[in-house]
Amino acid sequence: MIVLTVRTLAVNAILAVAYVVLSLATAPLAFSTIQFRIPEMLNHLVIFNTKYFYGIVLGVFLINLIPPTGMYDLAFGVAHTVLSLAFVMFLATFIKHKLILMVINTIVFTLTMFIIAYQLIMAADLPFLQTWLTSAAGEFIVMALGIPIMYMLNKRWNFNELMERH
Repeated sequence: MIVLTVRTLAVNAILAVAYVVLSLATAPLAFSTIQFRIPEMLNHLVIFNTKYFYGIVLGVFLINLIPPTGMYDLAFGVAHTVLSLAFVMFLATFIKHKLILMVINTIVFTLTMFIIAYQLIMAADLPFLQTWLTSAAGEFIVMALGIPIMYMLNKRWNFNELMERH
C-alpha cells in the first residue's frame, strides 16, 4: 500500500509543476505531431520510486488543459501516461535492473503512442500511421535521451531517497 505523506504530496506537486513548466518552455516542440515533449523524460522517475506516478500524471493532466484539441488531449494524453506507467510499474515487480527498466519504459511509451495518434485523428483528422510513426519517433528520442540524463541525476540525488526521506 502506498502511503501519501505530506512529503509525497509536496514532491509530486513540484514534479507536476516542473512537467508543466518544461512543456511550456518547449511548447513549439511539445505540441505538434512529432511531439518532442521534453518533460516526458520525467516518466523514468517511476523506475526509481512508484510514488512519482502521481506527479507525472498530474503534470500531464495540467498541461493537457492547454492545447487546442481540448478534451481529446486531456483524455487521451492522461490515459496514455497512466496506462504506460502502470504497465512499466507492473513489470518493475519482476525486473529490478534500473537501466533495463528505463529501456523498457522508453519502448512502452513509444509503442503506446498509438493512443496519441488516435487522438490526433479524432481532433485534427490526421492520417493514423504517419501520425503514430512521427509521434512515436519524438517520444522515443526524448525518452531515450532521458535514460542517461535521469540515470546520472539519480546518482547525484537518489530519487528514491528524495521521496522517502523523513
